[in-house]
Amino acid sequence: MEALFERLGEHGTLALGALLIGMSFGFLAQRSRFCMRSAVIEFARNHTGGKLTVWLFAFGSALVATQALAWVGWFDAGNARQIATRGSLSGAAVGGSLFGIGMILSRGCASRLLVLLAHGNLRALLSVLIFTVTAQAAMTGALSPLRLAISEWWTIDGGAPRDLIARSGIGHGGALAFGAVWLGAATYWARRQQVPVWGWAGAIGVGLSVAAAWWFTYAAVSQVAFDPHPIQALTFTGPMAEALTRVLFVTDKPINFDLGLMTGVFLGAFVAAALFGELKLEGFQGGASMRRYIAGAVLMGFGGMLAGGCAVGAGLSGAAVFTATSFVALFAMWGSAALTDRLVDQDPVGALDHPVPGTLAPKAAATAS
Repeated sequence: MEALFERLGEHGTLALGALLIGMSFGFLAQRSRFCMRSAVIEFARNHTGGKLTVWLFAFGSALVATQALAWVGWFDAGNARQIATRGSLSGAAVGGSLFGIGMILSRGCASRLLVLLAHGNLRALLSVLIFTVTAQAAMTGALSPLRLAISEWWTIDGGAPRDLIARSGIGHGGALAFGAVWLGAATYWARRQQVPVWGWAGAIGVGLSVAAAWWFTYAAVSQVAFDPHPIQALTFTGPMAEALTRVLFVTDKPINFDLGLMTGVFLGAFVAAALFGELKLEGFQGGASMRRYIAGAVLMGFGGMLAGGCAVGAGLSGAAVFTATSFVALFAMWGSAALTDRLVDQDPVGALDHPVPGTLAPKAAATAS
């Protein structure tokens, strides 16, 4: 790392590491069809198409790998924003609920939309742009006062109160066992559903990318760099908002982890789609569909910023370090998404977007993203 610091500088090294981790995430998410929305729909409609199993593999592997690193002393989340700073339980609950609703309406969470954009999906392009503008407005713009007001309804102190491992006393070994249970459940269902290699192996790679980001920003950078750098993992709401400011305004801010991550995820997904012949321009089928995507993107942008993380930021990265607000946001996303699917998408068969390669997809292809 010292050699990289001398050659690229600390910021350049951080961005390069994020680029590589992001490329891994983007490639594997594209191949495994990792998608929280499709997992929720499968669960809510009692389907067995493999999407819930893929999500469980990613969730379980992120928890197991991150907690294993902490158990052996190679990682400490104590100074991470998700643990150390004051959090908002009301923001996590309300924001997570709004994000879940938007995820159903726009047919994909923030990370999935970025992967679809790399395919050439123009619906995802519109959704990503609106999501990003809304997230920026919620962070520093016109929606910021509303976000701050909701966040103050119910707050929680940083440190031990926000750390579920400390509050429960289970230790990193207990947290690792908790993740292993979900990983075992995913393995059981993958065998029953005959989920192909790309499905389970790619999803495990997605989870490992989360742990890799935690380890890289902690052990490889923050512990050896001269300047302070935040400990962080994969998330998309804040980084997308920051990318927008870099595009629209001249800034002298150095390149950072977030910029490398967004670039890497797009490139990784693009390479995967190109290698497997899945690059294809896709547009809207009508005005009603466009309105749905716009509404969903707005709700996700505001909800993700309010909750302090998206389906990956809270659902994988935050959950992997057992922060209370992330689990509240995750449960809210699942509950509101399942309810929205029931109320809005009444087709009892329903389309699970982007079936895992090798599995049987439901018939309603008209709703595919």
